[in-house]
Amino acid sequence: MNDSDKRPSPESFLRAAAQEGRGRLKLFLGAAPGVGKTYEMLSDGMRRLKSGVDVVVGVVETHGRRETEALIAGHEVIPRRQIDHAGISLGEMDLDAILERQPQLALVDELAHSNAPGSRHPKRYQDVEELLDAGIDVYSTINIQHIESLNDVVASFTHVRVRETVPDSILETAEIEVVDILPDELIERLKEGKVYIPAEATRALSHFFSKSNLTALRELALRRAAQAIDTQMLDYVRAHALAGSFAVGERVVVAVSEQPSAPGLVRAAKRLADALKAPWTAVHIETRRAQAFSDEERKALADTLALASRLGAATASIPAENVVEGLRSFAADAHATQIVIGKSSRSWWFELRHGSVVDRLVRDIGSVAVHVLPSDDDLAPPRSGHSTRAAWGKPADYLWSALTIAAMTAAGRLLLEVIDLGNIALLYLVPVMFAAATYGLRAGLFAGLVSSLAYNFFFLPPTGTLTVNNPENVISILVLLGVAIVTSQFAARVRGQADLAQSSARQNAALAGFSRQLTSAASQDDLIQAICAEIARLLDVRTVMLLPSDSGPALRAAYPPDDRLQELERAAAQWAMNNAQPAGRGSSTLTASDWLFHPLRTQRGVLGVLGLARDDAREPLRSDQTPLLMSLLDQAAIALDRMALEEEMQGARQIHERDRLRSALLSSVSHDLRTPLTTIMSAAQELRKQQPSALLDTIEGEAQRLNRFVANLLDMARVEAGALPMRIEPTDLFDAVASAIGDTRQSLVNHEVRIDIPSDIPLVRVDPVLLHHCLINLLDNAGRYGEPDTPVTISGKQVADAILLSVIDEGPGIPVGAETRVFDTFTRLEGSDRVKHGTGLGLAIVKGFAEAMGLGVDASTNSEPRGACFTLRIPEHLIISDFPGEPLS
Repeated sequence: MNDSDKRPSPESFLRAAAQEGRGRLKLFLGAAPGVGKTYEMLSDGMRRLKSGVDVVVGVVETHGRRETEALIAGHEVIPRRQIDHAGISLGEMDLDAILERQPQLALVDELAHSNAPGSRHPKRYQDVEELLDAGIDVYSTINIQHIESLNDVVASFTHVRVRETVPDSILETAEIEVVDILPDELIERLKEGKVYIPAEATRALSHFFSKSNLTALRELALRRAAQAIDTQMLDYVRAHALAGSFAVGERVVVAVSEQPSAPGLVRAAKRLADALKAPWTAVHIETRRAQAFSDEERKALADTLALASRLGAATASIPAENVVEGLRSFAADAHATQIVIGKSSRSWWFELRHGSVVDRLVRDIGSVAVHVLPSDDDLAPPRSGHSTRAAWGKPADYLWSALTIAAMTAAGRLLLEVIDLGNIALLYLVPVMFAAATYGLRAGLFAGLVSSLAYNFFFLPPTGTLTVNNPENVISILVLLGVAIVTSQFAARVRGQADLAQSSARQNAALAGFSRQLTSAASQDDLIQAICAEIARLLDVRTVMLLPSDSGPALRAAYPPDDRLQELERAAAQWAMNNAQPAGRGSSTLTASDWLFHPLRTQRGVLGVLGLARDDAREPLRSDQTPLLMSLLDQAAIALDRMALEEEMQGARQIHERDRLRSALLSSVSHDLRTPLTTIMSAAQELRKQQPSALLDTIEGEAQRLNRFVANLLDMARVEAGALPMRIEPTDLFDAVASAIGDTRQSLVNHEVRIDIPSDIPLVRVDPVLLHHCLINLLDNAGRYGEPDTPVTISGKQVADAILLSVIDEGPGIPVGAETRVFDTFTRLEGSDRVKHGTGLGLAIVKGFAEAMGLGVDASTNSEPRGACFTLRIPEHLIISDFPGEPLS
């Protein structure tokens, strides 16, 4: 390895430099709650405190565990900052107090915690980032299911999806300590009530804390910690230019080529990587011989790399002078520990001329394990005559080389009287270098041989013959021929490297130009048209772009613009869109189509498909164009995704502005209506005193109903503006229900009201005014939609973790699928048998008020007797189990 290979990696060096002056983060990583992360963090903090380090507790959640609470006693605790949210006082870590205190180490529990609204940062890990930026070391805890990239994996087998996650980048710079106990021991702790209270522990044992789940979570935690440590180690060795594979974690590299055995090598590498649970890379070393590949060989290589990518490998194509040097350099840069390579059975004459790649690799690779797999490439059909002729070049190449030699011969004859005979030989180096640099090694060798013959024939006595009288002249011919051969090889090598660099530069220039075109697009239609036009220009093909729609793939752009698709082409496009794989001509699916369709994939799924075809009915894509197309498709997918996100954000801004204007209008109209309504009601009451009548009762009743509508409009405006004043206090549900029934007697005049609430039901912490509004809207809804002379039932019961308060009518019920939609603003279920007079605001207000108090609300339909059931769910933390001894916040 030369000195340039020993230079530090700039990226790793910059990452290391960025950590200078920052605090160190240590994470105590656990597979599940209850393994002892907080206990271990506090114990480690106490050891640091006793060694003289200034340690404070920023925030620690003990969850009622006595042994954890005992460990806090010896630490300085920064008091929490109280934040008032929805009338409830919430305690959060006081970030400013810790920054002002400037300890050496802060203990911050539960890194994935979401802060209360009104905090500086929405997430606790962002608070920790600010502490680290201030140079304060931080110890924190996290469970494996809270890591963003593993969230879906954990949910797939535990059937529990956590909503609080942290990005994987947090782990890249953190020191990680895995806190682990055996599943049986954790289950025993759970049964003993050391993790959750008994009721919660019973449910946890039957769901999340099964032995199979805990075993899988342990493996995930250990593997993710090992991966993070391996990444940090690689950054360190690259930043400090340390040599060696550093086999803390296994890393597999498989060398692929155009040979028929390459797919077998890829599958073998996949099996090896799976067995080692290691990342793996498929790499092709691009040498000068790659320029002579036939279309079949290029397609075979592209298919092999595509197979590796589908199997989960990273892929790379590395230009190098030879395979051994390129593979050795790539393995060293990737710190590979295992290399998979194939070896064909070659004749001794072939190996004598070309050497053995495998033997040289095993000799030069150092401490990396090399897996050599036999192949039958030597039994593969030989290269076509076209490939052989292409390697030798065109006849015109040799003709121009001969003409250049003739010109140098003529110049030599003219200068023979002026310069020495020995210097004439130097003139023949010009055609040799010209031929080798312009036409390749074989043309250069031809020029060297012909030049030596011409020098002998025209300049060495006796001239006009190929005989040499003077032995010194024989040496001159041999030297000229040797210099010509060496010069040809060097010139051809430089030409090959220049061709590789030029090819790479052309591809980079094409990608840069394509990116500029995409960036300048102002709308999605302009972007799609730009994608089609640029890809058509770069690859010399016809293109179409299809995007998903309710009726299947919809043609959105084409270049040239008049392209139309038949049913077969649309079927291929649909298959490519559904399966995220190429389809059509040149692929392995629906090959009868004239078009080849490639999906545009992002993390959000397939955004569309791009179709390619040629006018001459040939394959839409040449094999050597595949890498460029893949890069263009990646850029196009990213641009489309960005445009879609921008349009979604614009739509969200418009909805927000519309809602703001609607709330302002509701508030204004409501206030303007309130004054005349008050006047009407006062006048009706005065008239009643003078002359009572049924007409006055109607006027007063309808005025009160209209007043409730106006109050609903005002309440809805406050809900949407987030400006609900709340006063949380202990509330008796029986009294709240009785009060609501009294205020809705007009709506319930044709209904018997039945109350089924146990007398010993606990008090709850809610806002009595908002709960009153919820109940009167639910009762008003039941009175309007229940059949006349049918009862309305209000039931209450306490379950394991909540109190359920339900209002049930005997009416048409709720249409299937509309159970959630009934709570939307101004929704009256048009087209159903539940349409009655009203504003469509009552249930929306119920939902808004309930959520503001921390309650849940849902709707359902009873079967016997048929009717609608609306249920308020009061969670366990709002239930007062031992009033008045328990505090209210």
